[in-house]
Amino acid sequence: MYAVFILGTAGSGKSTLASRLVEWYVSKNAYAVTLNLDPGVIDLPYEPDVDVREYVSIDEIMSKYRLGPNGALILASDLIADRLDEIQRKVDELNPDYVIVDTPGQMELFAYRASGMFFAREFRCDAKASIFLFDPMLVNSPLNMLSIALLATSIRLRLGLAQVNVLSKIDLIKKDKLAELIECSADPARLEYALQREKDSELYLLGVSILKGLRRQGISMGLLAVSSLTYEGMVNLAGALARMLREGEDVENGDEMNYA
Repeated sequence: MYAVFILGTAGSGKSTLASRLVEWYVSKNAYAVTLNLDPGVIDLPYEPDVDVREYVSIDEIMSKYRLGPNGALILASDLIADRLDEIQRKVDELNPDYVIVDTPGQMELFAYRASGMFFAREFRCDAKASIFLFDPMLVNSPLNMLSIALLATSIRLRLGLAQVNVLSKIDLIKKDKLAELIECSADPARLEYALQREKDSELYLLGVSILKGLRRQGISMGLLAVSSLTYEGMVNLAGALARMLREGEDVENGDEMNYA
């Protein structure tokens, strides 16, 4: 069993991608299931195979501890770690090839609290990887792109998982803008050149300094463009996950398929 954790800022398309990724794997004759880890979500674009809301209730937490919605979500994120064994048992009973983990919309509840890191580390499977979603609505300037890249790097450091960075919802942006974003993510020199248009000299110098630091450490955004609506880029995403999870091998029609 392989686990794929999907993370990203609120509204970046995590749940939609989770449902589409499961559909993609199923179309390739692999058994994939969804694990919803957002205790506060009301509607999902899929029916979770394993749902944390069956183990942790926001309404009960609010009533029992007299907390508001935000406080209840924080406490719920910690209680989820206490129910890891039960959640693990439910997933193991399903015995999937892939479990797609849909993390909370408020990313910080999973990525920056000790309970989330504990869950990611202790969840048992053959291999794990993560997807970080870059919302095209948020990376509409060089500084914004660099800021989200730093956030993605922070998540990678926190969880310690192999990570693929994805530019989501590409069906919502023009082709020339898409090409520009992909080129800037792949070529740090191009992004540095774009930063020169920044009017605030201090922000420009800070941005260039951060970008050079990332380059020295060999950290690259390397965005994959994916649309959950049209499935564009899904093959590339599955290939990147295959290389991280099982050294480039996946299963289609019962045979080994290499994406490299």
